[in-house]
Amino acid sequence: MGMNQSSKLFKLIVLSLFGSISMVLMLVNFPLPMLPPYLKIDFSEIPALIAAILFTPVAGIVVEGLKNILYLIFTGASDPVGVVANFTAGVLFIVPVSMVYHKYKTTKSLVSGLAIGALIMTVAMSVLNYFLILPAYSWFMGMESMSASVKIATILAGILPFNALKGIIVGAMFVILFAKLKPWLEQKRVRSSSAA
Repeated sequence: MGMNQSSKLFKLIVLSLFGSISMVLMLVNFPLPMLPPYLKIDFSEIPALIAAILFTPVAGIVVEGLKNILYLIFTGASDPVGVVANFTAGVLFIVPVSMVYHKYKTTKSLVSGLAIGALIMTVAMSVLNYFLILPAYSWFMGMESMSASVKIATILAGILPFNALKGIIVGAMFVILFAKLKPWLEQKRVRSSSAA
């Protein structure tokens, strides 16, 4: 019982820490050349990916949620639509990665998971932007509703390539980091599973 409580406390501390690191990383962002400047890359998905691989996909979702809640509080963001979109994109990316990795637990499965996650995030965010996010953003900003052709142009010229590049860049960074963190992750996973 004591060991189980200790494991839960360890998990809670790690997730809170990762959520905070993730929020800081979200503030350190940069635009990509040739894409609209409002689409900015950051590495805030990396702590969520580590949590999802160390524990479960749900742990990654918790870190994504914490990151966005802290971001809203810290910045007083006047654009909740962007925050919801960020959370959705993060979940669509990290859940497939961690599910594929947990099934096979190899570096190859991690790379496959990152490719699948990037593809799912890119396609799903394009569809969600067309039907939900862009209309919600127009409504929230008090702008006229976008026509279908404007929405398609916005997605093809900005959102689709942005999410594809984000998946590739974040994935590549994570593979490099994972190679260095693997012994630590294995040690922590053993500890958390033996304490559970």
